[in-house]
Amino acid sequence: QNYLDNFWPDLKAAHELFDSIVQARRERESESQENHGKEYPEHLPVEILEAGIKSGRYLQGTLNVNKHRAQLEAFVRLQGCGSKDTG
Repeated sequence: QNYLDNFWPDLKAAHELFDSIVQARRERESESQENHGKEYPEHLPVEILEAGIKSGRYLQGTLNVNKHRAQLEAFVRLQGCGSKDTG
């Protein structure tokens, strides 16, 4: 802000861009605070997920994505299962 004010006081487009960036950053920070620091909101509360895993309704695993073909290749490795049981 100081740089723009001191060196480019008449450059309206740059000031508007700066204001837009500041506002977007504030909105992102407020959303982050609402989500308790998490970037994305949870789909289900942790308690429900834990209960579902214990009851066998949900399975817990690790998502592995091919970094070269991320759009096409990924698989989930289930915890407690051998490599032959993945799907």
